Amino acid sequence: MAEKRDYYEVLGVGKDASADEIKKAFRKLTKENHPDLHPGDKACEERFKEANEAYEVLSDEDKRKKYDQFGFAAFDPNMGAGGYGGFDGFGGFGGFSGFGDLGDIFGDIFGGFGGASRTNPNAPRKGDNLRATLNISFEEAAFGCKKEVTVGRVELCDDCKGSGCAPGTTPEICPDCKGTGRVTVNQRTPFGVMQSSAPCSKCRGTGKIIHQPCKSCRGMGSIRRQHKVEVKVPAGIDDGQTISKTGAGNAGINGGSAGDLLVTVSVKPHPRFERDGTSVLLEQEISYAQAALGAEVEVPTLDGKVKLTIPEGTQPGAVFRLRGKGIPYLRGSGRGDQFVTVSVKVPKNLTSSQKELLRQFAASMGEAEAEAGRGVFGRKKK
Repeated sequence: MAEKRDYYEVLGVGKDASADEIKKAFRKLTKENHPDLHPGDKACEERFKEANEAYEVLSDEDKRKKYDQFGFAAFDPNMGAGGYGGFDGFGGFGGFSGFGDLGDIFGDIFGGFGGASRTNPNAPRKGDNLRATLNISFEEAAFGCKKEVTVGRVELCDDCKGSGCAPGTTPEICPDCKGTGRVTVNQRTPFGVMQSSAPCSKCRGTGKIIHQPCKSCRGMGSIRRQHKVEVKVPAGIDDGQTISKTGAGNAGINGGSAGDLLVTVSVKPHPRFERDGTSVLLEQEISYAQAALGAEVEVPTLDGKVKLTIPEGTQPGAVFRLRGKGIPYLRGSGRGDQFVTVSVKVPKNLTSSQKELLRQFAASMGEAEAEAGRGVFGRKKK
């Protein structure tokens, strides 16, 4: 059996080390050798147990005085002789539960047992955000507008001002958790009995007990009401984008600020226009004669109808740009453009004279008369 090392040597401190220095040294060794961080490493496991035994003695003022005077002989053999005293294997580390601050040390390493939070339940907290959907037209998205949305919002009770107590009364500080909202729980683990914190069952984690609840809010301190909130929709907003209205969400807790209202915009489709970023797309139909000879046609825009010049010989699928007739830029000045794609309408139900004229036109273009008649303008009878 290996000879026991001096406890000060184990922790790497001098015999005149302060309590803080001893704790700091133990904290460092624990982080370096904890079995959870080095699974299967027996050497780390032994150093971890050795450090815990040393800290159990040196962190206790009375035990430390006895150790300084008599060494290992100061303790009963059942507690320390013949090995790392008081550590009955991995089933428990002896005086583990006697460490007043051991839970704090392991909480620093692993973030607390069971994810327990040490936040003050009575500290100010921001209220929850609310979400709503707003339906607007294509034009309203382009140029902006003002709309109202109805939301169910949590507000402070007018009678108790958020305390939850009947007027003229005050809550009692919870005697079990002393107002912290959490209580200490001892847990047996493979490393011994360790301390963790859990929500207090007496006050349900609030840190206070209300004996005379407010009748208006039934002790909740808040009431849900339906509210109409005006939302300013900026020009150029697109489908699926969200507007944030600060402070229009649920009321804060313990004097905290209110949450926000997040409004997602849904833009209705337009019967003629389509949108691509800040561009407006339009398909405009023109006649065969207009495409061949050229013309001036009216096309719709977001600002009303404008005249568009079609040059002669325009082919189907040609695209024309109308500058500054698109969607306003959401952040900045100016607007995008409108793009007009032309499609050529082929005439139907022609009269005999109209067909004859077209045959003459086809012949003048060098097309065979019979082919033109059968393939383009109607089939001739043989």
